[in-house]
Amino acid sequence: MVLAWPAMEHLASYAAALRRGWSPDNVRGAAAARDELARIEHDPTGFVAAQVDREARGEPVTLPDGSVVARLPGYRLWIWDGELCGVIGLRWQRGTGALPPHCLGHVGYSVVPWKRQLGYASSALRQLLPLAKSEGLPYVDITTDVDNVPSQRVIEVCGGVLLGEFMKPAAFGGKPGLRFRIDLAR
Repeated sequence: MVLAWPAMEHLASYAAALRRGWSPDNVRGAAAARDELARIEHDPTGFVAAQVDREARGEPVTLPDGSVVARLPGYRLWIWDGELCGVIGLRWQRGTGALPPHCLGHVGYSVVPWKRQLGYASSALRQLLPLAKSEGLPYVDITTDVDNVPSQRVIEVCGGVLLGEFMKPAAFGGKPGLRFRIDLAR
């Protein structure tokens, strides 16, 4: 399993995963998958190019409650083993490890259901950490739902330390979550 930079040669596999019911967005779910399929159909080259936006030049981001915020620098990499296995994304603010209140964490990931429990999320996170360090981040924060034990294990096996429970902003439902931190200075 490798992390692949989004490319046209892999787009058909990405779209097929969306059509099979997977969503890269664990908050918006099926609605996000439909939105991505529509974007791919409308402008496949633009969709692929938009996956990497280190300068935050893309459109503003619409949060789950419909509010709109400025895009952060970041990118998504595709988890690949000959076909799409999921995505892992990194976002940050230049010059600081801190994130704005509307951004729950530096890293987000989603593995397609038919490739779960193969260690792909842990491997993807391990491979992403040196890239996060190369962007100047001293650490990455990752959040998960209180009941998402598999994600908690992924974070912990990659060196994540629980910072504590927090309440997600209203834009994300105001429910409790867990915040972990992985120190990149090591």
